[in-house]
Amino acid sequence: MKKLVNDVHHVVHETLEGFALAHADLVKVHFNPDYVTRTTSKGEGKVGLVSGGGSGHEPLHAGFVGLGMLDAAVPGAVFTSPTPDPILEATKAADHGAGVLHIVKNYTGDVLNFETAAEMAEMEDIEVRSVIVNDDVAVEDSLYTAGRRGVAGTIFVEKIAGAAAERGDDLEKVSAIAEKVNSQMRSMGLGLGPCTVPHAGTPSFDLGEDEIELGIGIHGEPGYRRGTMECADALVTELYVKIRDDLDLEATQRVITLVNGMGGTPSSELYICHRRLAQLLESDGIEIARTMVGNYVTSLEMPGVSITLLRVDDELLELFDAPVVTPAWK
Repeated sequence: MKKLVNDVHHVVHETLEGFALAHADLVKVHFNPDYVTRTTSKGEGKVGLVSGGGSGHEPLHAGFVGLGMLDAAVPGAVFTSPTPDPILEATKAADHGAGVLHIVKNYTGDVLNFETAAEMAEMEDIEVRSVIVNDDVAVEDSLYTAGRRGVAGTIFVEKIAGAAAERGDDLEKVSAIAEKVNSQMRSMGLGLGPCTVPHAGTPSFDLGEDEIELGIGIHGEPGYRRGTMECADALVTELYVKIRDDLDLEATQRVITLVNGMGGTPSSELYICHRRLAQLLESDGIEIARTMVGNYVTSLEMPGVSITLLRVDDELLELFDAPVVTPAWK
């Protein structure tokens, strides 16, 4: 294993130290317990947003703390859910008197620990609602979830619900918008190779020289099939068809597209994938309203790509376009 780390047991702590130094104008990092907040707090009477999960998916979630998105983020150990205590502290920090929305990826540990933290927060008179993100169309009831996994579409929930909270919507409305986004988006990814969790020291799974994993999860969980490497157009087409059919996309509808790198894929390849995705959408008469290409929800250094499509109306598009200033999205 070759990684630019000092001690495999201090990776998250030193990552947070560097993150704090690099983005001191936007975020503040708290330790023991670990969580990240905005440097400039949202005004009183506005809904707070908290998300989190295992580290190793950067810039998710701490990279999206700031104006127009999250009030706080809670990083766990690499690929491991944070415990309830830091989630509670982040929730208290995000509370501005109007309640707090938890945005939780659908992994068993995340769901249970955020539920526990929400119960603890409500004992301190903080109203908490939760939205469980489950945008992955590849598999259901995986090793880590009951139902579908929450993957790259999480950032769309954070962005659009964050904009609703920023404009002053109440907790019920912000929660409803978050649920709407979750219901109107689907994602699916593929892995060209494994990643290596630092404290494990060995690849998280094995692929043959010419093998790929279709429908892979963001922790390296198995997909729905393992196959032979094909050209980019063929692979993107397979991802797109499964997403389109599951989302019941039709001609004249509008979507926001996300071509997301898994951490080890160069931008040139992501743009090749976007090129094919745009061709497919055009051939189906579906309008691309906005486009995102880049590394937003990663799996350490895994080579691969995921595609997310979000069906939008005027309200969702307006909220997507609302001002945002975070370390990873400006």
